Amino acid sequence: MTLRQFIRTITLSVSIIFTAQQADAQDLLARQAPVDRKMKAVDTLVFQNLLDREYSGLPAEELYADWDNRYAHRETEMPDHFKIDLRDFSMPTQSRVVTSNFGARWGRQHKGLDIKVYIGDTIRAAFSGKVRIVRYEARGYGNYIVIRHNNGLETIYGHLSKQLVRENDEVRAGDVIGLGGNTGRSTGSHLHFETRLCGVALNPALLFDFRAQDVTGDFYNFNKARYLSESREATRLRGKVGSGSYTPEEVRGTTARVERSSSRYNEQRLYHKVEKGETLYSIARKRGVSVETLCELNHINKTLRVRQGQILRYS
Repeated sequence: MTLRQFIRTITLSVSIIFTAQQADAQDLLARQAPVDRKMKAVDTLVFQNLLDREYSGLPAEELYADWDNRYAHRETEMPDHFKIDLRDFSMPTQSRVVTSNFGARWGRQHKGLDIKVYIGDTIRAAFSGKVRIVRYEARGYGNYIVIRHNNGLETIYGHLSKQLVRENDEVRAGDVIGLGGNTGRSTGSHLHFETRLCGVALNPALLFDFRAQDVTGDFYNFNKARYLSESREATRLRGKVGSGSYTPEEVRGTTARVERSSSRYNEQRLYHKVEKGETLYSIARKRGVSVETLCELNHINKTLRVRQGQILRYS
């Protein structure tokens, strides 16, 4: 074989190899394309889910710069306008009786509504969010809970006999968080209920109608310029109900007609928070009920080993 033939053979071989590699690469790209499209779709869905999650918590993120458990409330700069979403709600209590209004009282400002409840009555989270404070204040709220909600509000529940959540717990609207009581600076069992925006107390009657067991609308549009007049009107429409003593039927609303009532509020529900070493049998003895009742109310069986911190309904 001459040198020229040798060079021609080598050149032809290299050309064949290069062409084959190109074909293989193109085949690989062709096979990879559907995978890439699928991954792109997955990435888009994940990204959209992240955006949805971020959007759901956006109002609170916009309003609060930090997360601090040292204070019950600290006023910061409020927006001139703010739209509060009230759609995903639960009434904090089934009681329809407001015993004290928001505003001036006994020479000082009363920053919430007092709702008549009895010791042991169920108290629920008004909206979904995260528990910021679970604490006791002897000269004020007594046993109280502060929850920061996704819609930008913070709610405070005071004078509880028992707190059933811990700081940093995530809660959903309607979750049981405590039991009604008479702790702290209180002259009778009731729920002191506050709604705050940027630490500033708003009249809960602007948002909640306890007599009707409903919110005032799907949204409340806070406006600094209109707030005071709207607050006075809300108190007139949804404020204190009468005076003096109230029967359990009046408080729990068993004789009232409500268009948007829910069956879960038609009966009194009581809950027990499991302590270390307790069993279904010891809890049943302590609460004066049968193990069968506990199992039926909580949809569990007798062999279940309850855990510390678990909440069980017993009535």
